[in-house]
Amino acid sequence: MEAAAYDAWYDTARGAWIGTAELRLLSGLLQGRPGDTLLDVGCGTGWFTRHFAEEGLLATGLDPNLDWLAFARTHSPPAVRWVAGDARALPFPDHSFDRVISVAALCFVEDERQAVTEIVRVARRRFAIGWLNRTSLLYAQKGRSGGRGAYHGARWHRPADLLHVFSGLAVRRLTVRSTIFLPGGGRVARTLERLLPHTLPWGGLVVVAGERDSGS
Repeated sequence: MEAAAYDAWYDTARGAWIGTAELRLLSGLLQGRPGDTLLDVGCGTGWFTRHFAEEGLLATGLDPNLDWLAFARTHSPPAVRWVAGDARALPFPDHSFDRVISVAALCFVEDERQAVTEIVRVARRRFAIGWLNRTSLLYAQKGRSGGRGAYHGARWHRPADLLHVFSGLAVRRLTVRSTIFLPGGGRVARTLERLLPHTLPWGGLVVVAGERDSGS
């Protein structure tokens, strides 16, 4: 998929609703403040990166796709930094960023455990990592038989299995949340999204958030 076509999906009614709901969950879990540094691992076209920059965070987006980074660079404020790199070997020193996010990007990385280890390594305070949820209606619609569209080739995970990825890492206070329970985006979906608690494990995007253990 071309970068422009992918990013344009967020301008549709359904895309804008899904993006905003996911952004709201991530923002609440990160607890970022203006002036904090933020790294978006697997930023793609930079939709989440630039929205966090609009909240006042000093944002950096990292992705291996040079074409998508070029799109992100030309559609974002000059203050946002864009870096080509591999999630499994982040080109930054330890504790480089106050906040680190990754939104459904590790589902396409061969060694997710190594990528998570790298995210924890460069995080100074909090992180929030989103995966595609195998126990969701979105999986039933888009994830079966190898996935369709932008989900082709993605790995989907059950929320109960994700905490094992953090075993042995210097983290604490892990929480699991999800969002986008009915991915259609209609009136019922929007109403349920406001009413259902994000502690339910059935949303299309499941996020594990936590803190780096400063004592480790």
